[in-house]
Amino acid sequence: MREVAVIGVGLTKFGEQWDISFREMLLEAGIRAIEDAGIDGKQLDALYVGNMSAGQFVKQEHIASLIADNAGLTPIAATRVEAACASGGLAFRQAVIAVASGHHDFVVAAGIEKMTDLLTAGVTGALATAADQEWEVYQGATFPALYALMARRHMHEFGTTEEQLAMVAVKNHSNACLNPYAQYHTKITVEQVLKSPPVAKPLKLLDCSPITDGAACVILAPAEKARRFTDTPILVAGTGQASDTISLHSRQTLTGLMATVEAARAAYKMAGMGPKDVDLAEVHDCFTIAEIMAIEDLGFCKKGKGGQLTEEGETALGGKIPINTSGGLKGKGHPVGATGIAQVVEIVTQLRGEAGKRQVDGAEIGLAHNVGGSGGTAVVHVLRRMD
Repeated sequence: MREVAVIGVGLTKFGEQWDISFREMLLEAGIRAIEDAGIDGKQLDALYVGNMSAGQFVKQEHIASLIADNAGLTPIAATRVEAACASGGLAFRQAVIAVASGHHDFVVAAGIEKMTDLLTAGVTGALATAADQEWEVYQGATFPALYALMARRHMHEFGTTEEQLAMVAVKNHSNACLNPYAQYHTKITVEQVLKSPPVAKPLKLLDCSPITDGAACVILAPAEKARRFTDTPILVAGTGQASDTISLHSRQTLTGLMATVEAARAAYKMAGMGPKDVDLAEVHDCFTIAEIMAIEDLGFCKKGKGGQLTEEGETALGGKIPINTSGGLKGKGHPVGATGIAQVVEIVTQLRGEAGKRQVDGAEIGLAHNVGGSGGTAVVHVLRRMD
């Protein structure tokens, strides 16, 4: 297996993108990534694009062909990857494997979703297809409801408070204000979160990630060739993927995601390091409770201590382990198919030292954590600066 490096990254602005089409969004992110890498599009061997549900959001399937065609990359080997909200993270993993195996040299990993073409009810219905239709959705459960069940159990077992949940949202909105690509550039307070309309108790409107349009793209290459294109290649030190039951009622616990634990274990093992070596992380905070569970499951604190770690400011910029410096899904936005790629873009930007006012001083190792649905799929990547 060859070592793999990221040599280029690109993003669109996240938010309500009324003036740009689905295909144009990914083309914009791809051009930025190719220009960042300093590579010619003709050198690219393969494309993996993460997309959850364009068929429902914009009535377009056959995404891989569409993107290859509009990017002028045909006859490139183009593949769509779907794993609900983990589609982007899994597309990145497949691209890493393609380069590591030696089958391809220069590979694009991309992600996209255009969600705002539907009204809220339509978006909720499309997202719900990632849950168990027969045992959860048919009974009326939505993703806010499923994560609310996890939140209530976490609060019951460990004393996690609604204020601690709110602190996650406050922190991530603050970070998003420093990210020009983020959907929200407005700071919020704990009081505003607590007083926002209830969605599924104890989760309120400001505990939930928004509906978002956006695309993200990275270019991968063999590590031994990476310095031909960039002075700051970022090595993919480890990657892991795991699954769990799609429905909550079959799980051993509701206070964590076992798929995250197993994916992280695999990624750490491959990287030859552990959570104490990580300088910052982008985690899947689709709801505020999801970030608290993630930092526990990834080993940044003991189970049940995620709320306390957040309250103590250790996950903020300048803290022990900065989490979601980009603003996370909560502040940056959550175009589901693009999220996992955007997380990698943020980690690469940080490890290059190019994150501006949100830069983590001396960052050398970063982690990206992407979840599908309520935890049926999890993907974890560990990245580090190349020596």
